[in-house]
Amino acid sequence: MTIKADLGFINIAPEVLADIAGYAAMSCFGVKGMTIRSVSDGIAHLLRRENMSRGVRITEAEDGGVNIDLHLAVEHGVNIATVCRSIISEVRYNVEKMTGIDVKNVDVYVDAIRAD
Repeated sequence: MTIKADLGFINIAPEVLADIAGYAAMSCFGVKGMTIRSVSDGIAHLLRRENMSRGVRITEAEDGGVNIDLHLAVEHGVNIATVCRSIISEVRYNVEKMTGIDVKNVDVYVDAIRAD
């Protein structure tokens, strides 16, 4: 992602945006972790903190900015809609604040519910 500034251009790697979005999502109440679906068995697996960005997909929007997809697991017993609204707000705020890039869309996919 390239941003035009007054004195030149700033390049921000998608991996950096994925890390920011992943850490922001993990800070929300009710989130157990980021997930990734296994190709072999189709089951969602919980990722460790160092691999958290694998549960995030960043794409550039057509009219500038980025779209963010988050795959995660939530705690058993929480209101999923409320948790997802909190995640969307937190991710959008942190990415825009830290990078200055406009976040067009944040999609949250709840792949698992964990009771442990």
